[in-house]
Amino acid sequence: MKDVNVADEVTRAAVDLFASQGYANTSVQQIVEAAGVTKGAMYHYFESKDDLLFAIYDRMLTLQKSRLDEIISHGGEVDEVLRTVCVDVIETSIDFLPEGTVFFRSMHMLTAPRQQEVTRRRRDYHDTFAALIERGQDQGLFRTDIPHPVLIAHFFSDVHYLSHWYSPEGPESKSLVASQITDLFLTSIRSTG
Repeated sequence: MKDVNVADEVTRAAVDLFASQGYANTSVQQIVEAAGVTKGAMYHYFESKDDLLFAIYDRMLTLQKSRLDEIISHGGEVDEVLRTVCVDVIETSIDFLPEGTVFFRSMHMLTAPRQQEVTRRRRDYHDTFAALIERGQDQGLFRTDIPHPVLIAHFFSDVHYLSHWYSPEGPESKSLVASQITDLFLTSIRSTG
């Protein structure tokens, strides 16, 4: 196995095991056996199991925030930008369903400083998302009778719940589900005045 693939193989094995049997029930030995590497090889890239768990969060948070920033940088009408952002975060969440499962089941098992870092980065994403909603409100497109935190929780609760019910083998494609959830959300926040 090439050296550059070791970190990816270890991460993939960890995601599969953490998602199927839980972080606490997964040993480093199980991870390295599933990855087909030695403990020494794993420890070359990850200092600990906590380091490996954080790497899963870091990958998702970095990907979704960079995509959010890229979409916003292209500009456009705020309702179309928000639609694109919503579809993107749903599609990337579906692409990374096992990571999402790990994300929501195991965050409390990170060390306190890393939990704070994940929370800070999620808040940064949500603040950027909220700024889009606020722009739409300023333009009279979106309702103003519900506080931003409630609107954001409304959308992201659907995103966070995907790993509980969505199956890539199911009848709905990720694009269809992303479009449907986005339509429901945008209809619910559209100004009626």
